Amino acid sequence: MTVLDDLATELDAATKWLLATAAAMPDRDVTAPSLLPGWTRGHVLTHVARNADSHVNLLTWAKTGVFTPQYPTLEAREAQIAEGAGRAAAEQHADLAASAARLDVAVRDTPPQAWRATVTGMTGDGHPAWYALVRRLREVELHHVDLGAGYTWADLPPAFVLRELHDTVATWPRAESPISAIHAGGRSWTGLGEGPELRGDAPIVLAWATGRLDGGPRAAGLDFTGLRLAESPPAAPKWLTKSAPPGLPPTPPEEYP
Repeated sequence: MTVLDDLATELDAATKWLLATAAAMPDRDVTAPSLLPGWTRGHVLTHVARNADSHVNLLTWAKTGVFTPQYPTLEAREAQIAEGAGRAAAEQHADLAASAARLDVAVRDTPPQAWRATVTGMTGDGHPAWYALVRRLREVELHHVDLGAGYTWADLPPAFVLRELHDTVATWPRAESPISAIHAGGRSWTGLGEGPELRGDAPIVLAWATGRLDGGPRAAGLDFTGLRLAESPPAAPKWLTKSAPPGLPPTPPEEYP
């Protein structure tokens, strides 16, 4: 028994909930703005669908040993999102479901030894293939919130939130940090830099750490009451886009983090 079983179960539940949200959207909702600047909900849904296919590419690389990039180029990735963003709701849902099914097959067909293979996303260093499931969960959960369609930070599973805070802090830019520590969800991360200590409800702290409060709490559907500082928190450092934190075990561990 390894973390792969837990991650696959989490991913299945998260995907089903996202699909339910997408299925309930009429066409007018798909073309409405998301919580991400410049993106409609159609952009977000298309991105999540193409991201599923990109993770199929990474697992193909792990299984075959043949270099298979996550996306051909960053420009191709952006073009795919722009091309699919304007589709009708039913087409968006069908694409999202089909791409998730392809990834599910790829996960189930990946032999045990392949999860140790090193693969690389578009940014950052290589990581063991098992961590691709963590990355895919990040895409599904955070972008589900980004849709601004009823799924909120408070709906995120606690285990997911703490894992994401752990991984965010693992690549924290200490030289640019506006805070010295984070206390959330019964855990503490110290030595992050200079400045005040950030204490708050874990989902809201994650929203801050991932840059979702850059446009103010209203843009993220939040308020600052869960962030217990003497004043509004300072701007978070730019959210890192590294694929994975350093020092991951090559073999899928029993649990992560």
